[in-house]
Amino acid sequence: MARSYWLAKSEPSAYSWEQLVSDGSTYWDGVRNYQARNNLNAMKKGDWMLFYHSVKGCEVVGIARVTREAYPDPTTDDERWVAVDIEPLRALERPVPLSEIKADPALAEMALVRQSRLSVMPVTRTEFDRILKLSGTKLRRR
Repeated sequence: MARSYWLAKSEPSAYSWEQLVSDGSTYWDGVRNYQARNNLNAMKKGDWMLFYHSVKGCEVVGIARVTREAYPDPTTDDERWVAVDIEPLRALERPVPLSEIKADPALAEMALVRQSRLSVMPVTRTEFDRILKLSGTKLRRR
């Protein structure tokens, strides 16, 4: 089964990487943008997600894994919206700030650069690997 890669943003004051690590898992909810919702719907169990702190910090800080595919968002009665469950895999050795991502020619086409307001977006394997390299993080692929 081929793995897909994603990036999801969270304001650290609302839900931080540290909180995900402390909780051990969570559901990714509250998405109210159709394109981001479609990205949640496309996620498969086992996909990897870059965890991005938005607003304060503006940096990729960790890697999570999807543990449950899309289901109705428990924070609303509106059936159009979905959530997925995730768990932390590991923190990056060094966070990768948005300024560094924007300055890297290898990441010029990354959705984070082109569609900066989107809260959940696909990431190519090449982009994912580049973020890992920039952060100095090694990750065993299982």
